[in-house]
Amino acid sequence: MFAVPPNTVAAPADLTIAHPARIAREFAADRTSWAHLLRYDADERWAGLLARTDAYEAWLLSWLPGQRTDLHDHGGATGAFTVVQGVLTERVARPGDAELLHSLSAGQSRVFGPHYAHQVSNLGVDPAVTIHVYRPQRANRAIRG
Repeated sequence: MFAVPPNTVAAPADLTIAHPARIAREFAADRTSWAHLLRYDADERWAGLLARTDAYEAWLLSWLPGQRTDLHDHGGATGAFTVVQGVLTERVARPGDAELLHSLSAGQSRVFGPHYAHQVSNLGVDPAVTIHVYRPQRANRAIRG
């Protein structure tokens, strides 16, 4: 273990090189920058673009109870999402392997690499909110079968 001097100041993250999970958590922590944008749609998940740079895209999503994605991957993109509010379930499909289920609550993040196939659902009774970050760009592809 090491001691950190009390006058130590952490440098702000350089989001152009930061891991997508770090970027998602930075956005999640700055609620005042996006709370006024948040919407809920009874018919489908709502998504709003928070930032698009040469290095990443960041999206704010809301999930009412029962809303979900189809099973999909993000092509060659890497990324992460952080749950800001509520509870979501992620189903991960890996060829030749059993499916995995992850229950995610506020403050938890999931990371994905190229061609990572998953489905995200709000199986609970309360709305959920997430921040998603994609690098180099968002590329959803529905998985058939």
